[in-house]
Amino acid sequence: MATNGNLPDRSRARFPGISSRAYEHPADRTALVALRSLTGFDAVLRRLAGMFRERSLRLMFLATSVRVGEQQFRDLHDMARDAAYTLDLPEAPEVYVVQDPRVTAMTLGIDKPFIVLSTGLLDLMDAEELRHVVGHEVGHILSGHTVYRTMLYHLMRLTSRLMWLPVGYWGLRAIIAALEEWQRKSELSCDRAGLLVGQDPDAALRALMKSAGGSHVREMNVEAFLAQAADYDAAGDLRDGALKLLNLEGQTSPFAALRAAELRRWATGGEYQRILGGDYPRRQDDPSASVFDEAKATASSYAESARRSADPLLTLVRDLADDAASAGEKLFARFGRGSDRGNEGDDGAGGTGGAGKS
Repeated sequence: MATNGNLPDRSRARFPGISSRAYEHPADRTALVALRSLTGFDAVLRRLAGMFRERSLRLMFLATSVRVGEQQFRDLHDMARDAAYTLDLPEAPEVYVVQDPRVTAMTLGIDKPFIVLSTGLLDLMDAEELRHVVGHEVGHILSGHTVYRTMLYHLMRLTSRLMWLPVGYWGLRAIIAALEEWQRKSELSCDRAGLLVGQDPDAALRALMKSAGGSHVREMNVEAFLAQAADYDAAGDLRDGALKLLNLEGQTSPFAALRAAELRRWATGGEYQRILGGDYPRRQDDPSASVFDEAKATASSYAESARRSADPLLTLVRDLADDAASAGEKLFARFGRGSDRGNEGDDGAGGTGGAGKS
């Protein structure tokens, strides 16, 4: 395991009362703000989904994996406690290590979520990279992603009753696509949470690079890895743009190189530094968060992403949208000026006539 020995002892900022809105991607944040307003539905689904399934899962991992603690995977135990302390969670989550050569990490449960890490992940990551991964999973807990993914899962099952309708399948596929998009954005959110916990951008980017290329870190280069994301974005013609969309089918996590590029952009864009300096939204203000304001932020985020992208398909769509907007403005300006001139003439005639009559 890569975490043998004492963990590096360096000062990290702590974020008392931090709201998950501080690090959530706008698309993720908008959905969560809307869902958090459904407090009654939230409570019902917590009971329905968590009553038996969560108990079953916990018992399964107690019997088949290793529970992290003072006497087992002590370094990992300290990381989970440190992550909870940094993000001001009231209680550190339980962590389990499962024998699996695949590189996996997940957060399960609703009322008392717990983290499961594979031995493949532990073998691959060094201490600071693993700290980022643990922080990522703690971010899922603070955001309540397990709760709301369950909520959306049940909504999707209800929608499946429309399958007998001629348009039922396509309506369901649209919902599934929207859910997948939200889940991808939730992963971007928690990459940011992992960075807030570890506060080591280099380690965070290495962790994402290793998830794609394995342990041969001496054979890889972070800057070259980030360049792949730019090449992917700008690659090919309209056919490649369409293929990129098809590649997302069934994907609930963004591709590693694209995640790394997005995290680097966030880390250097000013928001990360503001949070480190103590400027972040507080949990106590979550109930007053506006769905409308968050929806505007989401639209702005997607628009900025489209402007920044060199993807030929997105460029075409963006140019068509800009041309349409420009044509609309010109049309409005033309008829608007004509209407204004007509109104000005009428006002002048009326004024003159009125003056003559008086």
